[in-house]
Amino acid sequence: MTQILIADDHPLFRLALTQALRAIAPDAALIEADSLSAARTQLDARHDIDLVLLDLHLPDSHGLMGLAELRAEHPAVAVVMISANEDPAVIRRALAFGAAGYIPKGASLDELAGALRAVLNCEEYVPPQLRNAIGATTTNSEDQKIAARLASLTPQQFRVLSLVADGQLNKQIADKLGIQERTIKAHLSLIFQKLGVRNRTQASVMLRSLELGDPAKLVELAGDGED
Repeated sequence: MTQILIADDHPLFRLALTQALRAIAPDAALIEADSLSAARTQLDARHDIDLVLLDLHLPDSHGLMGLAELRAEHPAVAVVMISANEDPAVIRRALAFGAAGYIPKGASLDELAGALRAVLNCEEYVPPQLRNAIGATTTNSEDQKIAARLASLTPQQFRVLSLVADGQLNKQIADKLGIQERTIKAHLSLIFQKLGVRNRTQASVMLRSLELGDPAKLVELAGDGED
């Protein structure tokens, strides 16, 4: 039985996506999460999830950081981005960082069905109407380097890096992960070596380069600023 995790913080969109999926794949088991941390908890607890539909702009995922985190911790699970953002450059970056596909939130039921069939058949999916624009977008060589370096980290190393990027100290990270502080220091030495950086600041900057602004939030802020 196909297991699909829907990670989106908007209940109405999760409901709409769930209804669409039930029409397309009635035998699939659907699991829901309203944040990246909730999605990680589900993935850590279950080892039978085949596919994650991940909202690009979850409040705690910071754009492509959430994608990179799930790919590092659960490399066998396909992750497809769901977003209202149809910028070809953003889609190209998502694919570079390991997304198995990219589905616009305005996709029709037929488009959603085609996307799911493609991904579950281990094919990459991008919206047909955006394929040419995405193909014309040059892949950023720096993104490719960062993606390869992050992919070299073990799941535990990526968790340490994520906590470092959040500004936590070694002792705080050790307490959170339930390991000794000297183990954190050993992890950091290997992380710096794999990422080709010299310190915590450089490592944090590399991970935070995956952050993306949410266009919907920018529109909201612009509206709030009107007289």
